[in-house]
Amino acid sequence: MAKQTVAEQFVDILVRAGVRRLYGVVGDSLNPVVDAVRRNAAIDWIQVRHEEAAAFAAGAEAQLTGKLAACAGSCGPGNLHLINGLFDAHRSMAPVLALASHIPSSEIGTTFFQETHPDRLFTECSHYSELISSTSQMPRVLQTAIQHAVGQSGVAVVSLPGDIAAEQAPERAFQHALVTTRPLARPGDAEIDALARMVDEARKVTLFCGSGTAGAHAEVMEFAERVKAPVGHALRGKEWIQYNNPYDVGMSGLLGYGAAYEATHECDLLLLLGTDFPYNAFLPDDVKIVQVDVRPEHLGRRTKLDLAVWGDVRETLRCLIPKVREKTDRKFLDRMLKKHADALEGVVKAYTRKVEKHVPIHPEFVASVLDEEAADDAVFTVDTGMCNVWAARYLTPNGRRRVIGSFSHGSMANALPQAIGAQFLDRRRQVVSMSGDGGFAMLMGDFLTLVQYDLPVKVVLFNNSSLGMVELEMMVSGLPAYGTTNHNPDFAAIARAAGVYGVRVEKPKQLRGALRDAFRHDGPALVDVVTDPHALSIPPKISAEMVSGFALSAGKIVLDGGVGRMLQMARSNLRNIPRV
Repeated sequence: MAKQTVAEQFVDILVRAGVRRLYGVVGDSLNPVVDAVRRNAAIDWIQVRHEEAAAFAAGAEAQLTGKLAACAGSCGPGNLHLINGLFDAHRSMAPVLALASHIPSSEIGTTFFQETHPDRLFTECSHYSELISSTSQMPRVLQTAIQHAVGQSGVAVVSLPGDIAAEQAPERAFQHALVTTRPLARPGDAEIDALARMVDEARKVTLFCGSGTAGAHAEVMEFAERVKAPVGHALRGKEWIQYNNPYDVGMSGLLGYGAAYEATHECDLLLLLGTDFPYNAFLPDDVKIVQVDVRPEHLGRRTKLDLAVWGDVRETLRCLIPKVREKTDRKFLDRMLKKHADALEGVVKAYTRKVEKHVPIHPEFVASVLDEEAADDAVFTVDTGMCNVWAARYLTPNGRRRVIGSFSHGSMANALPQAIGAQFLDRRRQVVSMSGDGGFAMLMGDFLTLVQYDLPVKVVLFNNSSLGMVELEMMVSGLPAYGTTNHNPDFAAIARAAGVYGVRVEKPKQLRGALRDAFRHDGPALVDVVTDPHALSIPPKISAEMVSGFALSAGKIVLDGGVGRMLQMARSNLRNIPRV
């Protein structure tokens, strides 16, 4: 076997682990690794304009595939830029390997030019963060890092000085078979039996589902039918559980709608399935609660549990369903379904009344038309802030669409770089970045990454010239809006100046045609939609503590507004209620 440098060995191991792209920005300490990528046909170097975008792109790729993705930054400021995107990936449980290149090994500890200590800096946003200070640590440290990222579903960081990367790798280095997939985990029989007894004893059962129900749609529906349970969801559970769901009662939380709050508070037994829902103000404190999660550290950290069940949701339900008695009383389920439909009927007018004449354009209208025009298998990446509201309320899941955002970390500017990672996975699949003007402007430089690689991402820009969510927080706190107004350019003109398709939409009647033209365009496109910054109305019963900084304390639904095609589904579910 020909001798290898540490950099070459590093890249070869990434390839063996299934990594096909390394996102980053080149720099001196990183050069040996970048050159090793250049000479390896099985992996591509993806040049972004900001390392934060590299981490977001890798995190998006990992979320969409469930497989390892990778990013890299040069020493000091270069790898430091990765940290926000890595925090997001880690909190989203996305398996990402980050290479933090380092200053020359002999200079570490001398306050050398660009010196930081990445092995310390990244400990809070990773399961594993270690420095390679000798060639003899390879390949074990990298292999260990990969297995932490994959096995624990999160970030692992390897810090590698540039001089060590350029040295010869040790001969006869021990390389073992890499773990690249996670096993299924089921609870013990005692926990399954205890859960079955609690379900049988309860008259009214509600299911509240999070992202841990991915792949468990059929089992959740079968269990809900067996015990006649309404099914609510958190934002990250929406794409996995809302579609083809005759038991749907909507979403709870800050962006909630429908009857999910009532269903979780009026039951006898609440099952939290694969959710680490952080807002305990929306969880009941006077009903029995069971939590099922494959991550044991999630169990009980949000609310008091009567039973904690450590296991994969799908495997748990497969074991549980045969053990519970089928319930025949549908009164609670049917009452929640009716409450859900009535709640949606009451707010849907917010986006149907005179919207085709309203200027600036209602953002609700933009989101509902986007939902109708986007492909059935589209990937939506969603900026934090008001775009979260529109995605939660208007995007219709169907089992094929994907919706990802910074839903756990809450970072601005995530949508565009996440769209980069999503589009590199499949250039033929439609990828739509739902960007706010604040988030888009923050990492606007990486719009040029779309141009450079001719990535056909469609950026739909909700341009209200403000930081809308922050303005809302100020308003409900009794503060005047300050520092929230953006003086924006014509973003479509900027897109055209970069050589790609760009169109500005200022009137509602222009919207549908503009979206269709952008979606038909073979290449990147930007649709700059001027939207109403005063689109939201706030129910008078909501207190300041409920919104400000997302530190919720009480209440059900914070933001009023329409809910798109979800009303149609709720009406259909009502028609399915048996007549007696």
